Parts: sequence; structure tokens; C-alpha cells
Amino acid sequence: MAEKMATRQAYGKFLKELAVTNKNAVVMDADLSGSTMTKEFKAVAPERFFNAGIAEQNLYAMAAGLAHSGKVVFASTFAMFAAGRAFEIIRNSIAYTKANVKVCATHAGLTVGEDGASHQAIEDLALMRSIPGMVVVNPADGASAMALLKAVAEMNGPAYVRLGRAAVEPIYEDDVQVEIGKGIVAKEGKDATIIATGIMVGEAMKAADMLAKEGLDVRVIDMHTIKPLDEEIIIKAAEETGAIVTAEEHTVIGGLGSAVAEVVAQNCPVKMKIVGVQDTFGESGKPGELLAKYGLTAEDLCAAVKALK
Repeated sequence: MAEKMATRQAYGKFLKELAVTNKNAVVMDADLSGSTMTKEFKAVAPERFFNAGIAEQNLYAMAAGLAHSGKVVFASTFAMFAAGRAFEIIRNSIAYTKANVKVCATHAGLTVGEDGASHQAIEDLALMRSIPGMVVVNPADGASAMALLKAVAEMNGPAYVRLGRAAVEPIYEDDVQVEIGKGIVAKEGKDATIIATGIMVGEAMKAADMLAKEGLDVRVIDMHTIKPLDEEIIIKAAEETGAIVTAEEHTVIGGLGSAVAEVVAQNCPVKMKIVGVQDTFGESGKPGELLAKYGLTAEDLCAAVKALK
């Protein structure tokens, strides 16, 4: 099994390899290279690393220009500043022009922890998902982050990659095969389905083990790609298990739960529960304590499944 790491650490590992394997790659940052881990690329290829300073709109405008000059650009900052502060630039300069820019945003979700509500991006999936043509991915662990980042590097066009601050337990082996737009059945089951994304995949796996002890056979799907969404795997789960719980470290408005509900409502209506942050901001605290306070634990997923049965 792969080692425990934050998905942002996997990003740094990926960039270190990319610096050697792709001489056309450029990496950019907004003065946070030590936190976003883009420093790993800079250490290998400083001539292809650019620090835009604390000016996120400029960062993504420059990234668009470099992309239209023929480069593949990985541009990073915290999720709050990428999806939030630079939204209009990402929409108009990157997505509208189909620029080959990968917006790799770290420190997403409640598990930013002590930095508090101002830095806890819980709306980013909804914002990026709303942009036409934007690919949106949210890996569950280090191994899948590496695989998804490699896939994103190979595709031509804009993508938003959501990465976390805190270390997470491994779910996959290092050689895991991941395809953009295709969810992964992490565990088979027939009584209900938990569709999770990002760090909530680990909680979903724990919940499935807990529910098994109570006689419930629960399927777990890792929906690492929010857009394009794997509609086929969702419809199959709805038809075969008859109940769906979604789980995301994100607001319940506009993210994974909303996307899944759109598919279910139009193709195979079944009972659903959406587990995520309710219509509220986060607060300062330790990651584990915040997940518990905001109802994002394995126990909360168990309760949601049982409420549907």
C-alpha cells in the first residue's frame, strides 16, 4: 500500500518528475511555493518556474498567455484564492479561450484547519464546475492524485485539480489506474451506495466496514472527477442499490451531491442523502474536530445510509 501523505505532497512529487519528463512544462505560483509544493519543480527547473507574487489574478492571466504561447502550465495557489479571488480570470482568460492551464489549488476544504473560515474553500467545486468546458478533479489519496495529475498533464485544455493540506490514509496502491471522467468502484455492495470525492472516500470506506457489521452491504464509489461526471456509474448504482448517499468536504450546494442528484433525478430517481457542509462557513480548529463538528465522519455517513433504508 502507498504511504500516507497529503494530496498536495503528491503534487510536489509529480512536479519533480514533470520537470524532467516534460521540458515544455511551466509551473507558476502566487508566493506560496513552500505550501503548494511547487518548490519541488523549482528545485529541478528554476528557469521554468515563475512566482507571480501575491497577485492571483495576474498569476492566471500570465498562465493563460504562456499556455497560448505553446506551454503546458501548472499554476498554483490556495483553493480560496484560485477559485475565489481569480474566478473571473480563470473563466474568461483560461476557460473561454481553452488555454492549456491546470489550476492546481491546494489547501481546499475544512481540513485547512486552524487557518479558519477565510481560507477554507468549501465552494470551489461548485464554482469551477459551473465554468463551461472546465475539467474538475478531486483525488482521494496520494496515489490517485499522482495518477490524476499525470492524466491532466496529458489532456489539452483547462482543468481544476483540488488538493488538500492534511495527510490522508492511502486507499490505492501506487500503480492505481485512474481515468478522467470514470469513477472507481472502491467497494462492491448491493444495499445502498455511497458516492464520495476527495478525502471523504476514506470516510466512506470506513462507513461501509461499519455498516457491514450491521448487515448492510454498501457500495462505495470514488467520484474523483466532478466534471465530466461519470453518469453511467451513477445510474447503475441507483438501479442496483436503490439508495445513494453522497459525501464531500464541500458545501452541499452545487458540488458533488448536486451533480449526482441532477443525474439521478433525470434518469433513475431513488432516495438520496447529501452529506457535506451545510449552508454555513467553517471555523478554526483541528481537521478531525472540524470534520466531526460539521457532520463529515464515517459515523455521519452510516447514519445517512440507515436513514434511507
